[in-house]
Amino acid sequence: MRPLTEEETKTFFEKLSKYIGENIKLLIDRPDGTYCFRLHKDRVYYVMEETMKKAANISRENLVSFGTCFGKFTKSGKFRLHITALDFLAPYAKYKIWVKPSAEQQFLYGHHVMKSGLGRITENTPQYQGVIVYSMSDLPLGFGVAAKSTEDCRRVDPMTVVTFHQADIGEYIRSEDTLT
Repeated sequence: MRPLTEEETKTFFEKLSKYIGENIKLLIDRPDGTYCFRLHKDRVYYVMEETMKKAANISRENLVSFGTCFGKFTKSGKFRLHITALDFLAPYAKYKIWVKPSAEQQFLYGHHVMKSGLGRITENTPQYQGVIVYSMSDLPLGFGVAAKSTEDCRRVDPMTVVTFHQADIGEYIRSEDTLT
């Protein structure tokens, strides 16, 4: 367990800023305590400083995880967000899309969101911007990347992909072996 290097921090915060923008500072300076990001076995954990100090007493080999896993660094140095970060990203999301009830199950199976399944979208969402995907009852289902801007979504045909799938809450069941 160690702090992120400058390069890792830059890569990590660039990825987070695609989804929550400047609200990253709200994750660190919270009223209920000070939180930080730590790296352990290529995974980035979001943890309260008190818990981090307690976890420092455990040897690296015996420490499985601590805090909430936000994602992992790939071997090529890129950062990939995990679905476990959804509960922390959803309240601070800048751009959101809502899917119709008929499209929820398809998204939860790992498919992209089509125009026919799009219920609403935040105004002025740019293309290739990170978005949080919600059900029509405002339940966060996952996150992805906007394939089309808000303006383009109005003009495309119903079978066009409007959001690329990245992670969804169905992964808790599909990938329960690999999530930590």
